[in-house]
Amino acid sequence: MKYIESLREGERINEIYLCKTKQSALTKAGKPYENVILQDKTGILDAKIWDPGSVGIDDFDSLDYVAVMGDITSFQGNLQLSIKRVRKVQEGEYDPKDYLPVSEKNIDEMYEELCGIIRSVNNPYYKKLLSSFFLEDKEFEKRFKFHSAAKTVHHGFVGGLLEHTLSVTKHCDYFAAYYPMLNRDLIVTAAIFHDIGKLEELSVFPENDYTDEGQLLGHIMIGAEMVGERIRTIEGFPVRMANELKHCILAHHGELEYGSPKKPALAEALALSFADNVDAKMETIREIFTNVPENSVEWQGFNRLLDSNIRRSSLK
Repeated sequence: MKYIESLREGERINEIYLCKTKQSALTKAGKPYENVILQDKTGILDAKIWDPGSVGIDDFDSLDYVAVMGDITSFQGNLQLSIKRVRKVQEGEYDPKDYLPVSEKNIDEMYEELCGIIRSVNNPYYKKLLSSFFLEDKEFEKRFKFHSAAKTVHHGFVGGLLEHTLSVTKHCDYFAAYYPMLNRDLIVTAAIFHDIGKLEELSVFPENDYTDEGQLLGHIMIGAEMVGERIRTIEGFPVRMANELKHCILAHHGELEYGSPKKPALAEALALSFADNVDAKMETIREIFTNVPENSVEWQGFNRLLDSNIRRSSLK
């Protein structure tokens, strides 16, 4: 595959890309044409279909994967593709990971590490609950591995939900070892489930936008409901344990103004909120610094999540 970042003026290409947007327009002379934005994991490319009714221009829509043939030109200093032929492609003709932002970490290895932590849980009820999702449900596994953790703020990429969940869980596992008063099985189980509602709050890639359910309820409420529904299928699951687990999920943003329906009332819920906050903010900083040279100490501007203007620290 020829990635967008490697394209050069004068090339003729025949590649598959994701159609990010498609919009009909008119030239100054009143002739119809199509504005198309193509995307892969390396960037976006402005494209034009100057003769939409010509042979070889098949129907397609935004968020379709399309095979395009055309010429790379330059317009006002930017590359542009003049599309000569285009068709919508079918599943199996492309790998979504080539077209979407993806975790830099190995997704299968992260999932196996998470499963290892699940196997280490001793409480039979928590272990059965976790296993019913992560170890026994292959469709759930597929969804969880592919999903993002956010639309724009942090971990907004394929594998982002898994990467964030694993990181928060490892922080909580450390807390449980360092602070013996914490119930390890509870805090680890809560950490693994804390953002499960994002599977329904956000649509899948390539859209990765808020669903109607997400707008109305939010991932915290959705997640607590998902866990509660599964608990009711496990015979004899203790009510107190169920309520403690759901409380940790409901309180994991720490404060009412940050979207939590409840403030932490258990030590495990408080520790989980700290772990979630740390990982979200450190990933936000990492993403900001991705395109900042290592020797740069330039201020990067105000960030809403961090509530501060930030820069890199000085070199040693």
